[in-house]
Amino acid sequence: MNVISRKKLVEYGKKYPEANNQLDVWYRFVKKEKWSNFGDVKKFSNSADLIQNHIVIFNIRGNHYRLEVGIAFRTQKVYIKWFGTHKEYDKRNKERK
Repeated sequence: MNVISRKKLVEYGKKYPEANNQLDVWYRFVKKEKWSNFGDVKKFSNSADLIQNHIVIFNIRGNHYRLEVGIAFRTQKVYIKWFGTHKEYDKRNKERK
């Protein structure tokens, strides 16, 4: 998968240094993957959740953080949309509804 953009992950890692290593590990693994559907994503990470059409949430650092991405399976791209603490995610998710 082509992760768009690594720069965003680095910025999030600076903002949340305790999650930096896990974000880097996530990136290194994902860039080696070839997902064709959400089932493939689920095999990669059992805790991944599909919240909207092609929008997936990954738990980072034992569910302390959430990484929201958009996945374009056909073009093999993963778009970094948002990253933050679980508490920040809950607030963001509440505001969506």
